Order: sequence, then C-alpha cells, then structure tokens
Amino acid sequence: MKNIILTVLMCFVVVISVTAQTADYEKRIQIINKNISQRFYDKNESLYFETTDSVTNKGNHSFLWPLCALIQAANEMEVLQPTKSYMAVVMKAIDQYYSERAPAPAYQAMVVKEKVDSRFYDDNEWVAIALMDAYSRTHNKQYLEKSQMIYRFLLTGHDKVAGGGFYWEEGNFKSKNTCSNGPGVLVALRLYQATKQKAYLDTAVAVYNWTKQHLLSPEGIYYDAVKLPSLKIDSAFYTYNAGTMLQSGVILYNITGDKKYLTDAKNVATAAEKHFYKNGRLPGGYWFNAVLMRGYIELYKVEKDKNRLQFIINDADNIWNNERDGNNLLGKRKIKSLIDQAAMLEIYARLKKFKNT
Repeated sequence: MKNIILTVLMCFVVVISVTAQTADYEKRIQIINKNISQRFYDKNESLYFETTDSVTNKGNHSFLWPLCALIQAANEMEVLQPTKSYMAVVMKAIDQYYSERAPAPAYQAMVVKEKVDSRFYDDNEWVAIALMDAYSRTHNKQYLEKSQMIYRFLLTGHDKVAGGGFYWEEGNFKSKNTCSNGPGVLVALRLYQATKQKAYLDTAVAVYNWTKQHLLSPEGIYYDAVKLPSLKIDSAFYTYNAGTMLQSGVILYNITGDKKYLTDAKNVATAAEKHFYKNGRLPGGYWFNAVLMRGYIELYKVEKDKNRLQFIINDADNIWNNERDGNNLLGKRKIKSLIDQAAMLEIYARLKKFKNT
C-alpha cells in the first residue's frame, strides 16, 4: 500500500512540475512581449529600435535582421493564441524596408525612407520562412505572395560559380554562405509544400546538395562559407547553420520519403549537440540558437524523442535564470537588443507548445 501511495504522489508531483513549467513559459512570453512593445517599439513610426540605448541606435530604427527574429516569434505566439494578431504589427514595420529596385523587389537592410541600403538574401529568407509557416496555418494569400516575391529575388543571387548556391549579399560576389543556402532551401521547400510546383522542389534539392557537398564538415556540422573566387572554406561554426540544414533534411525526407535525408538530419542533430553544448550552455547568440531549435523540433515530429531537445530546454532556462536584468530584459550585455528579446520569445513560445505535446 505504501508503494502505491508513493507512486501516486510521485506522479502527482510530476504533473504539477510539468504544469508549473508550462505556466512559467506563458509568464515569460507575456513579459518579453510587453518589454518589446514598451522598450523597442516606436508607435509614431510603426517601427522598432535595435537596442534600448539611443546612442547605440544612432538615431536610426532597427536593421531588418532583428525583425526577421520578431516576425517568427510573432507567428509562434499566434500558434499558441490563434485568435490574436501579433504578426500584423511586425509586417507593417517590415514593409517599410521594401525596395523595388532592379533586378527584383525585396527587403533591404535599413528602412527605405531613412537610407538606401544593401539587400541580403538571408534576411529575406528568414522573413519568407516565417511567412510560409504562417501561411500553412492561416492560408493568408498575402503571406504566400510575399514569399514568392522573395523567392524570385533569391534566384537573382544564384549562379554556377563554385558549382551553384546562393550568395549572401546582393552584388557581393565574395562568398556563398550556409546562412543564405540553408534557409534558401527551406523557403523553396515551404513553397513547394504550399503549391506543389516542382520547380521549387528542384531548387531545394539542388541547393541542399550543393551546401552538403561544399560546406559539410568532417565533424558533421556545417562550415560558414565558401570564399570566392579562392574556394577557401570559412571554417567557423554557428548553431543556426546546423539548424537550417537539419530542418531541411527532415522536410526533404517528409516530402520524398528518401531516408538518406532523415539520416542526414539525425547526423547533424547528434553532431550539433556534441559540438555546441558545453558546460550546460550553448554559445552566445540567442537567435542563432532559436534557428537551431527549429531543426530539432522538425526532427521530433518524426522521431518523437523529446530527449533530443533537453539541452535546448536547459539552455533556455539558464538564460531566464541567469541572463535577465531587473527589468526582465534578456542578454549578457548591459545594453539590451531587440534580436535577443525576439529570439527568446520564439524559443519560449515553441517550448510551451512542445511541453504540451
């Protein structure tokens, strides 16, 4: 009888613990979202600031890159609360980065009315990924149309130099990076899933194969870039590069049924945890780690192995417990950044849903 009572009590404690942790994610989400609205949002211009420090911002609004994180976070919040609208206000800001200049329309790095600036293929890809995630949920045609516009822009940054692949920055022919090719694969895959147009899948497979051939390291994770014209490898490792290729492998497996892609994904997942997770922490760059997490969640949908994500959960909890100031702003530095808040907003939103699966 004592054993039965003890077992029941233990189960009760586990249920309470999980419920509390899930509720804690909800609290974190609310706090971070409020901070972004109060500390980073410029209501007069419907834009965002890069940091909490006006001197650091130099009178400018944010670069596009932090908004790439924020639009994805907004989507994840809508996943949790389908009746709420979080994406519209972010897209109103992103649309102010829209540039129609040749050879194809796309979003530039700075607000158009403030500065004519460079256009980066990866910035545009991150926006399209978020929009296509939202399209699969809402079937809002505007999300699909904007993503197709971005895809057309991506094609202007693809050629046969070094055998294929996307450049990183428009007009800069010095490198082809995993950070522009991995998410490029994802954009094409999401468009294929939405439209079933084979051209998208053909692009995805070609770019995936090119990236794997040229940038996969012996350690099982991806180098940062191929330098041009030397073909020298930039051997830096970043978590988001592992994340996009991991996620791409799983989606390619789901589409084609070819197990080689799933094997690729599992190999990257195992290698990434081994390489990046040291002494209970992932390397700095919350948003890079949010992209890494996306890959593991995609793999979880196939494997159903929650243990794969435990190191990411541990890291996210450590950030909340140890890298939060008195105003509940996240980040190791005194000056807090929009991209860090947005990244953790996405991570906690995804973890809340994950804990409920």
